[in-house]
Amino acid sequence: MPVVHAADVQSHEMHGARFTPLIRPAVGSSELCVWRLEIAPGTEGVAHRIHREEGFVVLAGSITLTIQGESARLAAGDAGVAPADSVIRLDNPSDRPAEVLVTAPVGFTGELLDGTVVNPPWVN
Repeated sequence: MPVVHAADVQSHEMHGARFTPLIRPAVGSSELCVWRLEIAPGTEGVAHRIHREEGFVVLAGSITLTIQGESARLAAGDAGVAPADSVIRLDNPSDRPAEVLVTAPVGFTGELLDGTVVNPPWVN
């Protein structure tokens, strides 16, 4: 049975945030990826284009989610979804850490605005 224990997971740091993979192909998933995203206080995210749909559920703290230039403040319990091929950014302008549960389909990739393709290790 594919089970992931938080104590056994290796996190990845990128752009002032910590990505902790939970569900992904490496642990037996064929369609879904889920990871925990921790965003430090005062972090301004990096705008990037996502190639597949991505969902966000704020577990703790708050974030500002920007999709295609439109921003919304999300607090614990709030959720948002970004469509494929949209430019997104996640900021944490508060003075407290934010924790977000993120989901995307297997094969998810992104692209920085300079054209650099990002194949995140937390979805493989």
